[in-house]
Amino acid sequence: MGTSLPKQFLLLKDKPVLWYSLTAFLTAFADLKIIVVLPEAYIEQGRSVINITTDPERIQITAGGDTRYQSVKNGLQLVEGESVVFIHDGVRCLVSTTLIQRCYSTALEKGNAIPAIAAIDSIRIEKDGASSVIDRQCVRMIQTPQTFLSYQLLPAFAQSYDAGFTDEATVVEKTGVHIQLIEGEASNIKITSPIDLLMAEKILEGRAGGY
Repeated sequence: MGTSLPKQFLLLKDKPVLWYSLTAFLTAFADLKIIVVLPEAYIEQGRSVINITTDPERIQITAGGDTRYQSVKNGLQLVEGESVVFIHDGVRCLVSTTLIQRCYSTALEKGNAIPAIAAIDSIRIEKDGASSVIDRQCVRMIQTPQTFLSYQLLPAFAQSYDAGFTDEATVVEKTGVHIQLIEGEASNIKITSPIDLLMAEKILEGRAGGY
């Protein structure tokens, strides 16, 4: 991104990227509670974003770890009772309330729900100095919120860390649980480069409510 400031605090139409993610979840369900996991050095900056949301009382904050796995594990320590747990990347700030609600409904029925979209480009795998094409119709690009019933998710994070844990689905899958993919959204982009901010601005301009 070319900046030392974490991407979730960059401004998008005069509000921090993280604000849009928080607002989507606060809007999706009136009783939903949020746990924000951030690097310890940015806890206070995170609080300042929480305080400008519509309902800061529903949001907690905790420090993350050295890996995504450890950061999620830290957040899960604050989950109370049986629940549906959404794990969302804060810089996927265009997530819609509709997708959040679909993830919830599917998780209630199937135990989990992982949003994914089909690959639109040709896909090649590089190995040992050569590459080979694979059928892109079999490829799915995974998004968040990755959504689980707590009885599947919490025990999975009692496992020791494995380098193969690239997301929550891989952690839960290792316990033998079937992963349920659902249709994601092309607009649910991850802010990783300056062009993503420009795209996000255009998408927000076309949305009612501005988030």
